[in-house]
Amino acid sequence: MKDTICLIAGIVGGFIATLLGGWDSALATLVVFMGIDLVTGVVTAVMGKSKHSSSGSLSSKAGWVGLAKKFCILLMVVVGVRIDILIGTNYIRDTVCISFCLNELLSIIENTTLMGIPFPPAIKKAIDVLQ
Repeated sequence: MKDTICLIAGIVGGFIATLLGGWDSALATLVVFMGIDLVTGVVTAVMGKSKHSSSGSLSSKAGWVGLAKKFCILLMVVVGVRIDILIGTNYIRDTVCISFCLNELLSIIENTTLMGIPFPPAIKKAIDVLQ
């Protein structure tokens, strides 16, 4: 049974990684940033400071909307992969990943600022350079 579960997980994981253009640093960074954004968003809501609910606290609707947005971001990566394949390039997907990494990073900064955590100036400067 354990081997069957591992086999199925490997097949599904491989299929998803292939759809997303392979598991490289661009995709790994995007997934890590998405996870950090999710965690900082939940912590902000637990602290009652979220901008995504009227009370500023945890909201299942806001949570589901956030997860749906993350899923759609991954779909946009798939679109980038398919465009690269269609026109014979290899940079559209990476551009999509980098763009969404910046978007996630801005959200992380917003969440940590709402929590009262000052963001390191070096990271703010790096974001300015990337923008």
